[in-house]
Amino acid sequence: MSTFEVIPTGRALGAEVIGLDLRRELDEYTVGRLRAAFLDHCVLFFRGQEISQADLVRFTRYFGNPVPHVRPQPDRPIEEIFVISNVTEDGKPIGALGSEGIPFHSDLSYLPEPGTVSLLYALEIPDEGGETMWANGYAAYEALDPDMQTRINGLSAVHRHPIDALNTPEPTTHPVVRTHPETGREVIYVSPHLTYRITGMEREVGQALLDELIAHATHSRFVWKHIWQVGDLVMWDNRCTMHRRTPFDDRQRRVMWRTQVFGAGTV
Repeated sequence: MSTFEVIPTGRALGAEVIGLDLRRELDEYTVGRLRAAFLDHCVLFFRGQEISQADLVRFTRYFGNPVPHVRPQPDRPIEEIFVISNVTEDGKPIGALGSEGIPFHSDLSYLPEPGTVSLLYALEIPDEGGETMWANGYAAYEALDPDMQTRINGLSAVHRHPIDALNTPEPTTHPVVRTHPETGREVIYVSPHLTYRITGMEREVGQALLDELIAHATHSRFVWKHIWQVGDLVMWDNRCTMHRRTPFDDRQRRVMWRTQVFGAGTV
């Protein structure tokens, strides 16, 4: 039985897990404790890990079935690994997403079945920039006044990726207020990056409401920023959070491995 500690960040979400070597298989009791901590804190991070791609995929399986990312990538030995990087080799990128900033979003919300759990492992990081921030959708919803909660419950919104080729032929819609399937708590589920419009509203009225909700949900009191170190593994729950990445100097290398779980059921 593994002994470990869960140390909250002291911010709106997130906790550090101390005392686990993720190169080793975990017993059922440890996995159960991790799942409970994950649902409590929405984001967990583990520092100083020295794991292989196979280790990352095995650890991911404790929380669901890791699947290849929907975006194309070069052939790779373990297809469940999605490389996030700005590095090029022989004139070709080794991964995706470059060095620019990425606005707040919930992973793959532009698909009918969005991402559930995402995990990201840091191999190389820039000297400055490239941090990731997470926002707590539970806290944001609960801080709304009752009239606004009533107004937005039952609304839906269209989610689209800025790269049109990644979108499905039919518009993808999700509730503006989503109920987490495990905790039963309600969460604001819109983002500046992937939410296109609110359905059933005049465009200007809907955009004004969307802007108001996004400004509220991304307020600093609901946000925690992670400063990456080599060997960090971070996992987050896309059903109750959104996240963004700050830009960094493209002359600096940033290399990450990511795995992805789909499905609305239990982690």
